[in-house]
Amino acid sequence: MSEAAPRSPRRAPVERQRDPERTKAQLLEAAKSEFGAKGYAAARVSEIAARAGVNKQLISYYFGGKEGLYNALTATMYDDYVAASEHDMPFAESIRFFVQSGIRDHDLAKLFLWENLTDGAPDAIGVEGQRGFLERQVEYVRARQAAGDFPADLDPAFLLVIFMAAASATLAFPRVVRAVSGQDPQSAEVVEAYGEQLARLIGHLADPGKR
Repeated sequence: MSEAAPRSPRRAPVERQRDPERTKAQLLEAAKSEFGAKGYAAARVSEIAARAGVNKQLISYYFGGKEGLYNALTATMYDDYVAASEHDMPFAESIRFFVQSGIRDHDLAKLFLWENLTDGAPDAIGVEGQRGFLERQVEYVRARQAAGDFPADLDPAFLLVIFMAAASATLAFPRVVRAVSGQDPQSAEVVEAYGEQLARLIGHLADPGKR
């Protein structure tokens, strides 16, 4: 009995071997749209592949499957926010920046909301990255509190939660925003106006004794 021929290494479909980085970028962009629209649980890899215009097998080849693709996407979710928080800008201005994230990248902002609404996404890279980012933000709020931006009797951790919830309002409560303003909650004008009001409100929290 003849020996079986050795298996060749697993290969990506031929049509995509020449430009793997482009293919991965297409898959990540498509995944952002799919996860942003439906959340992790309801998202389908077949839809992601169709959006990207590639073979579904490439998701397993490049990312190890749906979870790996999700983790690769969320691993960079906070890069934009980290870059903003590292700049020496007034806290109210950094919150205004967060408010505008829904316009800069609508799908990624919705993905952030889905993560918190369902609380069922993979707790690997994404959650660890989120935890580290949030811990640094709590320390930043605490430092701004010590500088007099907020009264001393407020808890920095819960204060951060309040700010993040408020910054997400135009995306999380579009019907409410539309009803009270009569305008498109995702329009640049409404988001800019809301961000301005939130920034002013935060400015009013400054400790009078340290002004």
